[in-house]
Amino acid sequence: MKKKRIFWTVTSIGLILDQLTKYIVVQKFTAIGDSFPLWKNIFHFTYVINTGAAFSFFRGGVGWLRWLSLIVSIGLIAFAWYVPKMNKVEQLGYGFILAGALGNGIDRFLFGYVVDFLDFRLIQFPVFNLADVSINLGILFLVVASFKATEKNNGIS
Repeated sequence: MKKKRIFWTVTSIGLILDQLTKYIVVQKFTAIGDSFPLWKNIFHFTYVINTGAAFSFFRGGVGWLRWLSLIVSIGLIAFAWYVPKMNKVEQLGYGFILAGALGNGIDRFLFGYVVDFLDFRLIQFPVFNLADVSINLGILFLVVASFKATEKNNGIS
């Protein structure tokens, strides 16, 4: 466990920040759909609930998505526990993905939906949350890790 400190730290901090920000949104906004502009018509905090996956894909799929979140979370925990070694970039990638899967999974199990609030209106992007950001950051880090592994295997340094 000591050797994967980055993984566990990123997972813990990511999960705490995700749950804390969702809690604050639920406490501060009086109704679903309420919005607070940080930069009018560019970026708002908007309280919405999402019964789908990241960025509102698979809307209404909370039943199977809660189980998918659980399976992914258990799989990543087992992977981190049993895999002999992960480099720092892999630990960041898997840690961010686990933080996001746990954050949205907790919401799906407890409430039947996920709280979203990050609203980029300039490009009409679906409202999302920090768990979604974590998952995407994790994927980005794993893509970087795969390029590094490919370069290493091809003798490029």
